[in-house]
Amino acid sequence: MKELHRNRAAMGALAAAFVLASLAVLAIRTLVPPDEGRYAEIAREMFASGDWVTTRLNGIKYFEKPPLQAWMNALTFTLFGIGEWQARLWTGLCGIFGVLLTGFAGTRVFGARAGLYAALVLGSSFYWVLGSQVDSVDMSVSGMMTLSLCALLLAQRADAGPAEQRNWMLACWAGMALATLAKGLIGIVLPGGVLACYTLAARDWRLWTRLHIVKGLLLFLAIAAPWFILVGLRNPEQPHFFFVHEHLERFLLKEHHREAPAWSFLVLLAAGSMPWIGMLVPSLVAGARRGSADAMPAFRPRLLTLVWLVFIVAFFSASSSKLPGYILPVFPALALLMGDYLAGASRRQRMINAATLVLIGLALLLAAPFAPDFARHDGESRLYADFAVWINASGMLALCGGILALWMARHDRRDGQVLVLAVGGFLASQVLLAGFEPLGQARAGSALLPAMRSVLQPATRVYSVGLYEQSLTFYLGRPVTLVDYTDEFAFGLRQQPELGIPDLDTFIRTWQDNSARGIPCMAIARADLVFELQHRHVPLRVLASDARRVVIANPVTPISVTPLHESHHP
Repeated sequence: MKELHRNRAAMGALAAAFVLASLAVLAIRTLVPPDEGRYAEIAREMFASGDWVTTRLNGIKYFEKPPLQAWMNALTFTLFGIGEWQARLWTGLCGIFGVLLTGFAGTRVFGARAGLYAALVLGSSFYWVLGSQVDSVDMSVSGMMTLSLCALLLAQRADAGPAEQRNWMLACWAGMALATLAKGLIGIVLPGGVLACYTLAARDWRLWTRLHIVKGLLLFLAIAAPWFILVGLRNPEQPHFFFVHEHLERFLLKEHHREAPAWSFLVLLAAGSMPWIGMLVPSLVAGARRGSADAMPAFRPRLLTLVWLVFIVAFFSASSSKLPGYILPVFPALALLMGDYLAGASRRQRMINAATLVLIGLALLLAAPFAPDFARHDGESRLYADFAVWINASGMLALCGGILALWMARHDRRDGQVLVLAVGGFLASQVLLAGFEPLGQARAGSALLPAMRSVLQPATRVYSVGLYEQSLTFYLGRPVTLVDYTDEFAFGLRQQPELGIPDLDTFIRTWQDNSARGIPCMAIARADLVFELQHRHVPLRVLASDARRVVIANPVTPISVTPLHESHHP
């Protein structure tokens, strides 16, 4: 295994195993709210309505994100039916694409061994593994930005011919356009900022003459512009909301309540790089030194890769809106720097990295008994106690992998050691994610679905009182009428106020009127609001409840099974 990177058959088998394993796990978990339920439901409504221009959530116009994620999910629903793995297929493919392309670019730019190591690092980094299994726009934009980064590196390397340089640069522009369709203007703003900073750092002004700007801009506009034009023509209110509110105001203002300390992304970068956290700082330092030592004025790939990572982390750290998924696009750059570092690392350095996985395993084993302390709702302590078993299993995998990697490092089995670390980290992450399923079901409210479906008929009117359950709406397969709730629907409800009920008093009158007319009604509600309804003698029956919400029906709603009364309802 010393020359794994030279063995084509072994490399092909390894890639195939990674692809199959990554796809196989997409179906084992419930869609966890809010993100997974939200984006699955947007795609389901797009698929059901046939409107692929105006994006809607719960039947309400929803323009916070462009449509690439919804398009791809709706396409998989069209091809394979509606389901959980179908909702995650696009992000899973983006994760796989990012790993394979990073490995290919690393091989061509930094060497075969560095390319293999970069792919192994990215494919087993906890944050990338997690992002690949979550139906969210973060992996969608990360996959497309990986195309931009890797295509740029491939186009500008010293041995790229004119045709190859042009084609890869056009691929880079296409990646920026698709990233823009995935999440907005950051698809071009971030790569543009990286190029500007790199040019200043490297004083490589001639780089701009090799970007094929005219052809690239035409390709960018051909891919990205049509949807923005069509959606603006159909919805004149969309451009201001999307470009001003969702970009400028979100970056500058704190009204979205997504503030976090400026250093929070550094912590996430470290945690997300596990099991490779031990070489995070050394690889960045080595990348800076090697990038500075590269001959001038030639293109300096290590420096550009480092600038990509630093600029994106700094950009989002300066923003008033901070969410964990924002820095996911930096991990391919980090993997390239780590792969390059590992390819030349000494035995001592590789043993330190292997020891890190041992420490991660021990930390997981020590943390497992404290899992119940993370419970925040009644009844969840048992779920977290059960999750501790999976934490222990993950810790044992990491511990055994680290010990084996230490042995391999001592005997100078370089490729084998990196492979063991990658497999150990990948499996440990998968075990943690699989073990989270009961908690995911609790968050999604899966246990309430049988009672809800027992009363759900085409004529049943469904309400959501004081909350909006992202995943339950998807699993019910139909929108709900929001009551006394706006949040992310504020903009859409201003355009179509008839799609919501503004307050509890209006809802009570509507509920009582429906009951008098014999119209069946069901509602998902906060427990305190159900108590308020009962206190005001509103006629209702509790169908089911859990620690987070209560399901009620009006007296005229026929029930085909015995209602599920649990200990948590008022």
